[in-house]
Amino acid sequence: MKNLSILGSTGSIGCNALEIVNMFPERFTVKALAAKDNVSVLADQISRFRPEIAVVFDEAAAALLKSAVPEGSGVDILYGEEGYHVAAAHASADLVIMAMVGAAGLMPTLSAVAAKKNIALANKEALVMAGDSVIELAKKNQVTILPIDSEHSAIFQCIEGNRREDLNKIFLTASGGPFLNLSDREFEKIKPEDALNHPNWKMGKKISVDSATLMNKGLEVIEAKCLFGVSKDMIEVVIHPQSVVHSMVSFKDGTVMAQLGIPDMKAAIAYAMSYPERLALKQPEPDFARIGKLTFEKPDVKKFPCLALAYDACEAGKTLPAVLNAANEMAVAAFLKNKILFTHIPEIIKKTMENHVLVPSPTLGDILEADQWAREAAMELINALKP
Repeated sequence: MKNLSILGSTGSIGCNALEIVNMFPERFTVKALAAKDNVSVLADQISRFRPEIAVVFDEAAAALLKSAVPEGSGVDILYGEEGYHVAAAHASADLVIMAMVGAAGLMPTLSAVAAKKNIALANKEALVMAGDSVIELAKKNQVTILPIDSEHSAIFQCIEGNRREDLNKIFLTASGGPFLNLSDREFEKIKPEDALNHPNWKMGKKISVDSATLMNKGLEVIEAKCLFGVSKDMIEVVIHPQSVVHSMVSFKDGTVMAQLGIPDMKAAIAYAMSYPERLALKQPEPDFARIGKLTFEKPDVKKFPCLALAYDACEAGKTLPAVLNAANEMAVAAFLKNKILFTHIPEIIKKTMENHVLVPSPTLGDILEADQWAREAAMELINALKP
């Protein structure tokens, strides 16, 4: 029996993880759940999985959750930064599923690593912002970080059983999002509902917009660099509209290995939850005869400049990845509220990055300061724009 703490339990990854728990009740027990403010979903999860603690963003959400949970549930309801720390470092948790969205996941991730908890990581932003700190602490505390992103899970699976020194290149596949074949002349007309309509994957709002701009793939480049200890030049993004090949790796003898599957997150989540075993999910295999062909193409970084900006941040390192991530979070949030145009997203990120003074050999405090600076700088740019 493996005890789980799930942070981000009401999002897409968290809900899928709990569905797997429901499928294999003899394998998993939920000890802690944490969300932001989706009280109704979290209350239902508490009722079904009976965790010891549940955490929400603030005191108001905690009060609502207490009123929504029946008396006698036995759950201790916490809130705020301290609550997330408690959930991440829960004494009896064997595995922390880190599925919080955005920079908010960094400190809980560090809390889990500091508490020597193995992590199933979906929060790529933690590694984008402070990958060196997270990985260094994980090595020191002998913590295993297992990727949940389908692409990084695929890379992990392809590398397993092979010598790392034989690795030549990582191929990160990307669907291209909903606007792959749309003329960039039409990009100013894109509405939030258009960006949320992903052709292959069911995801949360923020990651759906990131997929539409290809920023998600850029963040994954930085994440892969940290997770697998490779240079940016060893990571190539390839557009693969069918989303069947989840990623590939090549070795120095010219061999290429790929991990394939249907576009569904359950397999990657389950593999991280049960590693090194595989669970009998009974998911269908790709219908190759119906699919007919798998295609690949180079990404158009002029059409999707966010990918190029992420590569720039990856190369510069220091505090620039944190600035990239913070500016992107602010721009995406503004776009979803119809405050800016879709085309404004990369403009805001680029200008914020250009205005930032890099901090050499940054501490965690420096990274957090850069994150806050970038949010304020991006907001100034957003307020100066008219959609």
